[in-house]
Amino acid sequence: MQMLAPQSYRHGLGEPRVNRPQSARPLRWIAIGDSTVYGFGDPDGGGWVERLRRRWMLPDSPGHALYNLGVRGDGVRQVARRIDAEFRCRGELRNQVPDLIVLSVGINDSARAGSSKARYMTDLDVFDHEMGQLLDHAIALCPVLFVGMTPVDASRMPFADCLYYSHADQHHFKEMTRIACEQRKIPYLDIFETWLERGELWWRSHLAADGLHPNSLGYKALLQDFLQWEDAQRWIHADAPEGRVWAQN
Repeated sequence: MQMLAPQSYRHGLGEPRVNRPQSARPLRWIAIGDSTVYGFGDPDGGGWVERLRRRWMLPDSPGHALYNLGVRGDGVRQVARRIDAEFRCRGELRNQVPDLIVLSVGINDSARAGSSKARYMTDLDVFDHEMGQLLDHAIALCPVLFVGMTPVDASRMPFADCLYYSHADQHHFKEMTRIACEQRKIPYLDIFETWLERGELWWRSHLAADGLHPNSLGYKALLQDFLQWEDAQRWIHADAPEGRVWAQN
């Protein structure tokens, strides 16, 4: 079984185009990952993925479709188990598949259960291996963008009375993910560092009371970070590729 890659992926994405041809085909994306993809903590807008999906439902939008496949509590192993099936049934039209996968996962793997000194939910070496496998499989399906994790408020731990997250642990996991993406030439949006650089008052005000998830303000900021990301802009504003189909050997 083989898949035809989008024209823009085969020949380079190029620079964003300001005027999108009216005849270009709308894109089909899937966003897959954990609760930050799902949008937990944002009762106003449903999260950054949902906010973007709603934008694309407006009459004057380019008509792109975005499927939210976030599951609360998922780690890299859980996402890897479902990515293939989720991908194959989200093309809308018979025999077609999505144009792009947006991945965002890893924070749940960095948690420690029961104590701030306990073992990680996913051992670092295991995480590195499984993240590599996930990324390799994802890019074999179609082009991928990776959105990194938001920083937590460690002063509000434990989450759910049992899980401990910290910036130090997050940094280990996000760096392993960033490097794995870099090795595979997958664009990586480093939200963790971006938010921390804005200052403690800023990032604390953009987190929910649980200290783990963004609040409505945080998801709104996360969407803006994504929309201003050059690699995302190239997909949003570039000509949509011709439909890709699965060819049976």
